[in-house]
Amino acid sequence: MADLVCEHLNMTFTNPQTGSEVHALKDINFTLKKGELLSVLGPSGCGKTTLLNIVAGFLNATSGVVRLGDKIIDSPGVERGMVFQQGALFEWLPVSKNVDFGLRMKGMPADQRAALVEKWLDIVGLKGFGNTPTYQLSGGMQQRVALARCLVNDPEVILMDEPLGALDALTREKMQSLVLELWKETGKTIIIITHSVEEALLLGERLFVMAPRPGRIHKEYNLPFAERGLTESLRAIKQDKAFSKVREEILTMIWNMEEEIMGRV
Repeated sequence: MADLVCEHLNMTFTNPQTGSEVHALKDINFTLKKGELLSVLGPSGCGKTTLLNIVAGFLNATSGVVRLGDKIIDSPGVERGMVFQQGALFEWLPVSKNVDFGLRMKGMPADQRAALVEKWLDIVGLKGFGNTPTYQLSGGMQQRVALARCLVNDPEVILMDEPLGALDALTREKMQSLVLELWKETGKTIIIITHSVEEALLLGERLFVMAPRPGRIHKEYNLPFAERGLTESLRAIKQDKAFSKVREEILTMIWNMEEEIMGRV
């Protein structure tokens, strides 16, 4: 596993209606050490998903470079796995066929695929569901399938774009705990994009608050809550005074950004 490095990333788009230039990202610089867990937070339009798509190789930056170890990222690759908000699953296929999709594309023999699928379904809490049609699963269970499908390919970096945003509160909390467990058990580098301040605090060993117009890293936090979440109740952590203090600071920061966007300050 290698470090993920972003150097002087800039991304501009041209507004098709006005012809004006939109600076989606400006001079983004950071190094994510192997095994680190980063959450990225900020108001709409701050470039969170654009940044993730560049790291995934779905977009190429206007300038700057992203490297994983010595390799420059300019296209999708098997060393980076993606988990989307809605899972992007083949809902008409059984769970096992969703999970082993990448392995089939690699040409892995059926017996090896089956063993790996069984292993990861057990890890994400879906043992015995391999033959179940995916459309019959709840939203939370489908996101477990999406995690298993990502992890079975053994990527170095896991990229998660609002993966828990569509879930109810209780299921979301359970999935947050699962993400932390997988992070610790696998040692994977993880970047998670979220709109939830609480989720960013709970899941971010490091946290970037991004600001819009142009999209940039406004402030970075190094936090203890992800590590604590491995042994403590997430609900108890959320009631901690230190957690509440940082949460209110970030909420105020984002509120002020939104007010500035609306021209109220």
